Amino acid sequence: MTSDMGNYHVAVLLKESVDGLEIQPDGVYIDATFGGGSHSREILRRLGCKGRLFGFDQDGDSMSNIPSDDHRFTFVRSNFRYLRNWMRYYGIKHINGLLADLGVSSHHLDDESRGFSLRFDAPLDMRMNTRALTTAADIVNNYDERQLSDIFHMYGELRNARRLASAIIKARSAAPILTTMQLLDTVSPLMPRERTKKEAAKLFQALRIEVNHEMDALCELLSAATALLAPGGRMSIITYHSLEDRIVKNMMKSGNIEGRLTQDFFGNVDSPLTIEGKIITPSVEEQTSNPRSRSAKLRIAIKK
Repeated sequence: MTSDMGNYHVAVLLKESVDGLEIQPDGVYIDATFGGGSHSREILRRLGCKGRLFGFDQDGDSMSNIPSDDHRFTFVRSNFRYLRNWMRYYGIKHINGLLADLGVSSHHLDDESRGFSLRFDAPLDMRMNTRALTTAADIVNNYDERQLSDIFHMYGELRNARRLASAIIKARSAAPILTTMQLLDTVSPLMPRERTKKEAAKLFQALRIEVNHEMDALCELLSAATALLAPGGRMSIITYHSLEDRIVKNMMKSGNIEGRLTQDFFGNVDSPLTIEGKIITPSVEEQTSNPRSRSAKLRIAIKK
């Protein structure tokens, strides 16, 4: 790994999430969100010489963190939604565990050029995969009022989504909204002064989710992981907001994204997964040293 890996991304719940996998030395594992590689490095530390680890990341920047001298590790530059296809490509029929640290990484927030953060005046980009075609600017300037309102409501859970969308439509009719500060200047007057930062962060979250199709990708990842896990295999997922957490909880509890519970002849919940223990949250010390961790929740499930 590169020596500045910790500066690229500060891993959340590192020990707890890897502990949740109960690593088998000769097992096959997936780090679905490779990023700075901290989770991968910890998994590799616990794997034996016959174990295998596949690290997925669609952001080319993460390639600088690939371990160059470990035959057990395979990097896949791809969205984790294509997990099933890649495992078929590599001839892997079953995996023993999967870890995913969802949401936006420290690297994305700290890179002034990527447009993820409220702190910098940057192009409205927000693509996790820079090879993708659609940016946040495309959405802000081309979606109609109904479409903008819908994503602000669904993905940002903003109560004044319609008013925000209307303000954007009006502003862009005079000139395109191309930077983060132009967008903030447009929407800030519609937000309570004491909550401007939180409300703006929700709006940025909504745009980021739409740009990267995050909810669809998560659903496909969980479906593929559940099918690929061997009996006794484990899934360790860290979430940061209610939308992704609800999807993960539904899948682990019921075996489907919608959370529909079905029962067998004896009245037992018919799900391929069993939830392991309670939700794990970061310690006070971790929350203090890494503010990104404050909203994190770790859920662990086992394949029956």
